[in-house]
Amino acid sequence: MGEMNDRDLPHSQPVDSDTIRMRPWGTVTLLEEADHYRINRIELAPNQHISTQMHYHRSEHWIVVSGTAKVICDGQETILMQKQSTYVPMCTPHRVENPGVIPLVMIEVQNGEYLGEDDITRFGEDPGEGVGSRDEG
Repeated sequence: MGEMNDRDLPHSQPVDSDTIRMRPWGTVTLLEEADHYRINRIELAPNQHISTQMHYHRSEHWIVVSGTAKVICDGQETILMQKQSTYVPMCTPHRVENPGVIPLVMIEVQNGEYLGEDDITRFGEDPGEGVGSRDEG
């Protein structure tokens, strides 16, 4: 097999220091992005969660790197530990929480024909929980 270099990946965007976004519940770090996918590192502080949300044009795959994730996907609750993952289909309400005492670190892979920030429908449980955090996944 031949070696790959940047010329072989024409749509990939390099990562720079502007890719880390602070949120009340933790951070989102953009690792890589192209036309039909985005890869994020998500860190949730203990006892924090993202808002329940849904996307019409993208699916997501979450891989737990460290900590414990409580995932609610289409009403089904699952606990994920390190090295475990889950798939979130398009048009499916979903949420992730950190029930543990250490930070939850996940890799999120978004796939879809459209990854725009306006493809997030929020279902707000807490007043103001989603304000200013349209791109957390």
